[in-house]
Amino acid sequence: MAFEWLVALRFLREGRIQTGFILTGVGVGTTVIIFLSSLITGLQNSIIERTLGTQPHVVVRMPDEVPLVLDSLADARIERPAQRIRSIIGWKQVIEVAASLPGVVAAAPSISGPGLALRSRGSKAIVLRGLDPEDAFRIVDFGRFLVSGSFALNGFNAVIGIDLARDLGIGVGDKIRLQSAGDRATILQVSGVIDAGVRDLNERFVFVSLRLGQTLLGLEGGVSTVELKVADLFAANELADQLADRTGLRAESWMTLNSQLMSGLRTQGSSSVVIQTFVILAVALGIASVLAVSVVQKSREIGILRAVGTRASQVLRIFLIQGLVVGLAGSLGGVIGGYGLVKLFELLTRNADGSTSLNFALTGALFARTMLIAIAVGLAAATLPARRAARLAPADVIRYG
Repeated sequence: MAFEWLVALRFLREGRIQTGFILTGVGVGTTVIIFLSSLITGLQNSIIERTLGTQPHVVVRMPDEVPLVLDSLADARIERPAQRIRSIIGWKQVIEVAASLPGVVAAAPSISGPGLALRSRGSKAIVLRGLDPEDAFRIVDFGRFLVSGSFALNGFNAVIGIDLARDLGIGVGDKIRLQSAGDRATILQVSGVIDAGVRDLNERFVFVSLRLGQTLLGLEGGVSTVELKVADLFAANELADQLADRTGLRAESWMTLNSQLMSGLRTQGSSSVVIQTFVILAVALGIASVLAVSVVQKSREIGILRAVGTRASQVLRIFLIQGLVVGLAGSLGGVIGGYGLVKLFELLTRNADGSTSLNFALTGALFARTMLIAIAVGLAAATLPARRAARLAPADVIRYG
């Protein structure tokens, strides 16, 4: 094998210009793949993190009430009933079943329903959410969104969004009147204001204790939803299906509730794959063409090698080694170039506070995978030129060149 390596490296050195061009091509291709992969993966991670930063991974609730069949003398028609807030039957057992599923990190009860927040002459339609902070914070840590006050929900305290506070002209320590859909009302004191970065949540959500939420929504002792956090985000659908089968309830994952987001992420991923595929094809064609030219240029040398006893399999390995070396050396340069390009863009896109506006996902796995792809492309592209070189007739190429 040392002989094949010696000849392969000599052929590469003798064609310095060609070798330089193809190494540059492999390096540029590797750089593009690393940059695109890290950029798109970073964007997807950022979008998912922002989306799931304010919502659970799986939500369990009662199934919708079934439509009613209304019979009359003239005809029969189906009327869909208005959906109302209903408590999950045996919700504590549901939490136990959910917590026992592999992959579930935490489960917590909550209750939510519509209401109206009033202060002076101002009023805003809101979503009332009752929860126990100790349990709920294991699902979503709302405390990290606090801009003033504390997330204290004991007694008649409430935490509201920053936009709702602005619309009603209130802050920490002020009081608002809250009226639920069942005409139950109470006076709440604002204990904290949050900015979750989601306009709908900031404008509409009012957080109270679980017990107070149950009282205001007329579900004493009940909860309307059980929320789950899972270890593997993309296994949420499977876990939701398992929980629905075991409990007979409706379980929806974040992927189902954010179908448009998932469609956009899949589109981004498909675009990245298409671009990388064309880059790989361009690199493969470049390597194959350079080695094919090398076979023509070195045909006389190949003929002499065959005449002095070099086997066809050894000639085949000589050109495969060239493809391997080109893939390995080019990918090493591409990894360095990709890392440098990412760091350059992070530097150029910094915000005033020092954070970067672009999120890249550079990992050792990405570097290793890209290098393996480049090496595999180099070997695959060298296969045809190598087979052609191995089939050359020694007498013909020595005589006719």
